[in-house]
Amino acid sequence: MTIDIKAPTFPESVADGSIATWHKQPGEAVSRDELLVDIETDKVVLEVVAPADGVLKEIVKGEGETVLSDEVIGRFEEGGEATASSGQDKSEPAASNKAEAKGDDNSSDDPRISPAARKMIDENNLEANTISGTGKGGLITKEDVVAHLKNPKASDKPAPASKPAPAPEKASLDSLIVGERVEKRVPMTRLRTRIAERLLEASQSTAMLTTFNEVNMKPVMELRSQYKELFEKTHNGTRLGFMGFFVKAACEALKRFPSVNASIDGGDIVYHGYQDIGVAVSTEKGLVVPVLRDADSLGLANVEDKVRDFGLRARDGKLGIEDMQGGTFTITNGGVFGSLLSTPILNPPQTAILGMHKIQDRPMAVNGQVEVLPMMYLALSYDHRLIDGKEAVQFLVTIKELIEDPARILLEI
Repeated sequence: MTIDIKAPTFPESVADGSIATWHKQPGEAVSRDELLVDIETDKVVLEVVAPADGVLKEIVKGEGETVLSDEVIGRFEEGGEATASSGQDKSEPAASNKAEAKGDDNSSDDPRISPAARKMIDENNLEANTISGTGKGGLITKEDVVAHLKNPKASDKPAPASKPAPAPEKASLDSLIVGERVEKRVPMTRLRTRIAERLLEASQSTAMLTTFNEVNMKPVMELRSQYKELFEKTHNGTRLGFMGFFVKAACEALKRFPSVNASIDGGDIVYHGYQDIGVAVSTEKGLVVPVLRDADSLGLANVEDKVRDFGLRARDGKLGIEDMQGGTFTITNGGVFGSLLSTPILNPPQTAILGMHKIQDRPMAVNGQVEVLPMMYLALSYDHRLIDGKEAVQFLVTIKELIEDPARILLEI
């Protein structure tokens, strides 16, 4: 029985998507719930899995093509058997050697080799099966051939004696390698495109300003060191990090300064009576901001557990659109990458974002004495249309005071 493979039903905020990667090719056997294709939207990557055991019969929408909600992207044959051609792709070494024996006869028609790469392979008497492809779906590009020529890998078998590389060819090849400056052009992903649009929107449509302060991390580090093992044991393996302290401090500061927790909607100001904290997470595809709902009601362990879960799901592309919708305030931590100081960009329609940075030992004056303390720069970017400089500075000072005296977070003072 043939089953239509359809794109998922996109939320109202997502108009369409594009085919990112087909993990199976027509004729390949597939098990139930096995991943067939990734569909990339401007917010998340959605996965489509096999509805049953069978064979992928046809690909209707190829990689890079735009798809709409519930549109047919392929066809699946339930209970079908893999074709001989698909078995060739996953063959054992013996079958691989058989393919090698065909040599250049197959390379000219191999769809996994780009035209420019095929021309260079033919001109230089190379064997395609000795070159690793870095393009989409293992495609061998011209850059892969150039890289292979600069640093050739040992072949599984000697080159055919009937086609030795003539000396004149080698001379021309050397000049090609030395003189050519390699460039690679790839299309921007939908997620990266959307991120770029929002960054431009934030910089062009807001009156963004940034204020800075520094915080002594010694009290939190000592508290963390003292209770780290007990905390992890008590909360089923959840590790005590720094993000939980900053989230709780931000919630308290947002209560004191409601405008920092507000948003602008046209000509209206929307004051939120809750604290939904977005936590910026870096992935290979770009920055995403999942949201901690009602963060004020969460304990430190809950915050740390959810942040860790966000990180793992973001890495595996498992975050849903609902995880990133909303949010009244955002925290981003560039310190995990070594950033000492930065100016974070707003995440509209939010009106403020807190930037954490690297903890750096610095000499500080304490009661007339010089001490070396673990210091962190904090940055608060805010929309000056709504938040005055006085409020922004006082908000950041409040976070500084709460972090430097963590007991105040629990006592709410």
